[in-house]
Amino acid sequence: MSNDVVVGVDGSPSSLTAAEQAAVEASLHGVGLHLVHVQTWLSAPPGPGTKVYEPLEEALEREAESYLAEAVTRARAVAPGVEVTGTVIPGEVLPTLVELSRSASLIAVGSRGLGGFSGLLLGSVAVHLASHAHCPVLILRGTADPSSPIIVGVDGSPANRRAIDFAFAEASLREVDLVAMHVWSEWTVPPSPPPDKAMAYAKKPGELREEEEALLAEALSGCCEQYPDVRVKLHSVRGRTREELLAASRNARMLVVGARGRGGFTGMLLGSVSQAALHHAHCPVVVVPHERGHLLGHGSGADAEAA
Repeated sequence: MSNDVVVGVDGSPSSLTAAEQAAVEASLHGVGLHLVHVQTWLSAPPGPGTKVYEPLEEALEREAESYLAEAVTRARAVAPGVEVTGTVIPGEVLPTLVELSRSASLIAVGSRGLGGFSGLLLGSVAVHLASHAHCPVLILRGTADPSSPIIVGVDGSPANRRAIDFAFAEASLREVDLVAMHVWSEWTVPPSPPPDKAMAYAKKPGELREEEEALLAEALSGCCEQYPDVRVKLHSVRGRTREELLAASRNARMLVVGARGRGGFTGMLLGSVSQAALHHAHCPVVVVPHERGHLLGHGSGADAEAA
């Protein structure tokens, strides 16, 4: 199943929607779709040959197969040309999905599953995957507006480049516009000393804005040439990153962010902006890791270059 799109299925409406959206992704990229239900046994037989728990096992197996069957039907309905497979895998949900992400081109999950508590905005599975997966993770949030552009958050960090690559590839395949959005303020840009000690330390009016606009343009270097069919709008705005990106997600087909960006603390697996997007975005979110794994729309050469 190398390079397939993988979907975690648990029978919840959110996971069924994830299966449909993932089928569209698989169709766009010409890969297969693998639906997975991870079966965690709540109890086990006390010894060999014991039949006490057998009815429970059979009931759980039938339930798992029914989840997969419905997800397969939904996926094939939206992407009839995609090869769709389904598997029940015994084990723990989080480590199993992370391991599958090693060979997947994309892994998709719903924003909440059957185990979600009332008021919980995002299931633990989605948060864990966004932090630890080896490939891009699609979390189905809100509603994708097909008439709106894809938005990618740009911060100019090396880790952010893979998110930009992913966003360009998606916009090209979907034939939609791309908005490259860079949010900055005096608090997000580390102060740097002037080239001459005799010069004032503070920047001139408008100088910071010009520098951040140049950073945005530089961050996209090469991508516009690689994807000449993609119409790109550069949007550099002064403000709070999380608030501006979340507001923009109200009119977006998809929001693409890096797992970590400029200013991330050592050891922090998921940046604060990415976490905010996972919990509060109004459209589907893709979190792209900054290293390892595959990127949809790119071959091994692109992966080697980005590593």
